[in-house]
Amino acid sequence: MNQSTGTERTMTSLAAGDTAKKPDFSKLLLEGRAFLALALIIVVFSLLSPNFLTVDNLLIMSSHVAIFALLSLGQLLVVLTGGIDLSVGSTLGFTAVIGGFLLRGVELDIFGVTLYPNVAASVLIAVVLGGLIGALNGVLVARFKVAPFVATLGMLYVIRGFALLMTNGRTLNDLSGDEALGNTGFEWLGFNRILGIPAGVLIMAVIALVIALVLGRTTFGRWLYATGGNQRAAQLSGVPVRKVTVWVYVISGLCSAVAGLILASTLTSASPTAGNTYELTAIAGVVIGGAALSGGRGTVRGTLLGAFVIGFLSDGLVLIGVSAYWQTVFVGAVIVVAVLLNSLQYGRPRRAAKVSPGAGAGVGAGADADPATGTGTDRADAVRSDADADADPTTGSGSDRPDEGRSGPGAGPDTDRTD
Repeated sequence: MNQSTGTERTMTSLAAGDTAKKPDFSKLLLEGRAFLALALIIVVFSLLSPNFLTVDNLLIMSSHVAIFALLSLGQLLVVLTGGIDLSVGSTLGFTAVIGGFLLRGVELDIFGVTLYPNVAASVLIAVVLGGLIGALNGVLVARFKVAPFVATLGMLYVIRGFALLMTNGRTLNDLSGDEALGNTGFEWLGFNRILGIPAGVLIMAVIALVIALVLGRTTFGRWLYATGGNQRAAQLSGVPVRKVTVWVYVISGLCSAVAGLILASTLTSASPTAGNTYELTAIAGVVIGGAALSGGRGTVRGTLLGAFVIGFLSDGLVLIGVSAYWQTVFVGAVIVVAVLLNSLQYGRPRRAAKVSPGAGAGVGAGADADPATGTGTDRADAVRSDADADADPTTGSGSDRPDEGRSGPGAGPDTDRTD
């Protein structure tokens, strides 16, 4: 038995080595689909419109993309843990209203005065509120075990309702401020350029770089991927899953708040309905970028490419005069195709086989995904004839082995084993 098993292992290793030497072009195409889609969009719209590829137009489109990219980056962290945040669009609108509300002055009827916070204070308060909204989402999901879809959907309506109540459903206009009141400079986020690059694009780039470093170079990043790959295995490995879950929602709220302030600064107005359906755009950017909605797979680079695909596609359709209704159709079609390609790349998750009460722990835990790679091991489907493959990964003890003469699920451990 051991000799045949060793022979099988050797043949499997040789086959794996031969396969590794041959490049899989279909896999390369799937992994690089976001980049290829962006390149195709640029080529097609450059041919259809001579103004598409000009420097000024690219900078304008990039400033539009920055809003979507910030939402998608926050959404990426949530998706990597296997969750979803539907409140990012409402958080964007609410924080924009908070910033505009503060800049226009806060009336204190009790004292008969009106306070005019400066721009820095208004921005800081709005960003902190965005983080608190994310923290509330995280607590509902991590501590109270509310489904992420339900928790964030409810928060979507709550935050949008507060924004409408604060403004009576009206837009707050003229947020440029007054020099005599010391609250000017808010439009800097939307209109100012540094070295010719819009400030919003630079802010997006800095946040993307920080998140990429966190995911790739820190313990928190490894915890995050482990949580999305296999939450139970991560807990057994000592990963503080609850804290990780709360923090990813906090970061998502912070990114949404920054995006809302940039949007309000660009428009010099704050609307309580701003960001409507932006949560879907954020999810689309993550999916197009190659992240798996089941968690554990996704990169900052892919998410940025996904956001640029959506932004450039939308602006390109506007530039060539396509109807807004058709724009919705095209963007939706791109999202559907992206989801289909994700299914081809990652495949459908296999359902673990039912195990009898007497079966070993190794079989029950076998369908868990590897937290490092995010790939499923699917041990429950494997034939466990090899004695060396039966150790339970969490306890180190051997599981029930079919070749040891176990006659039923209630059979006890073998004491008279002969190897």
